[in-house]
Amino acid sequence: MKFAVFGAGRMGERHVANVAAHENAALAYVVNPNFERAKRLADRYGATACAGPEQPLADRTVDAVIIASTTSTHVDLITAAARAGKAILCEKPIDLDMARVKACAETIANHNVPIMIGFQRRFDPTHKAVKQAVEGGEVGQIEVISIVSRDPEPPPLAYIRNSGGQIHDQMIHDFDMALWISGATGRVEVFAMASSLIDSNIGRLGDSDIAQVLLRFESGAFCRIDCSRRCVYGHDQRVEVFGSKGMVSSGNVSQSAIERFTSSLTSARDPLLYDFMQRYSHAYALELDAFIKGVSSGLKLNPSFEAGSRALQLADAARTSIQRQAPVRVDIGE
Repeated sequence: MKFAVFGAGRMGERHVANVAAHENAALAYVVNPNFERAKRLADRYGATACAGPEQPLADRTVDAVIIASTTSTHVDLITAAARAGKAILCEKPIDLDMARVKACAETIANHNVPIMIGFQRRFDPTHKAVKQAVEGGEVGQIEVISIVSRDPEPPPLAYIRNSGGQIHDQMIHDFDMALWISGATGRVEVFAMASSLIDSNIGRLGDSDIAQVLLRFESGAFCRIDCSRRCVYGHDQRVEVFGSKGMVSSGNVSQSAIERFTSSLTSARDPLLYDFMQRYSHAYALELDAFIKGVSSGLKLNPSFEAGSRALQLADAARTSIQRQAPVRVDIGE
């Protein structure tokens, strides 16, 4: 499968490397408005660099695109790629404006192209095992889901200005995890609170760096999301599902599986993996593999465009809840 990758930043580099390493993929183009940046990355893997999307989208030998550019470009690139008949893997979020997402959905429906949204946590083996345990009935009826999501340090302020904020950028993954694991549909009640405790400059930008969200699904089950932009001990990512028959959880991943116990009754283990690129390196590779297999076999891709839209609905509701200081109800559909 021949790919064009849009974006030559941190996410673009990850996807480019994964495409180049996959036995059933070939990297054709790297696209970035900063041509020199695109060229440096393309030259590393023997691909063609472009400053704009026109050439790769017009190239009939290109089968698929990966959109890892800034969020503001996602809808336009999805639309252009769909019109060109390319399969699409797009990083989250689809957009920050639900009206644009709905308009995009209507457009791509007319072109019937495969599309996957990049919620890579679904492909992490530990989180996937939790989902499989829930589906297998091991925890019985879900009562409470607890999600801890803490990054080691805040991103640069220049990134925060254009990211859409903690709720729409960082926590969008947690909203998708909550819906994916629970299988929830219909009405969701959202109550959110947020503060800026880590960096006052983040607060001056109108954003938060600490946030707590409580979801109540139509079934009556709850989901708690604990989100932070700073975690001094590494990338803290945990999921617990508690239900009528028991509990299942996915813990953190350390740099090794070594634990040490001494006569002084102390114990120690190696530090956690530091950031999401380390923690989910394997998940990104599995995500690409699932995309290639799904497109090749004609299967419906997941996470779907609709999954990206539902996660954005919860993010919008959480932002409104913070502003109103009150719960907000939203219908996420089927």
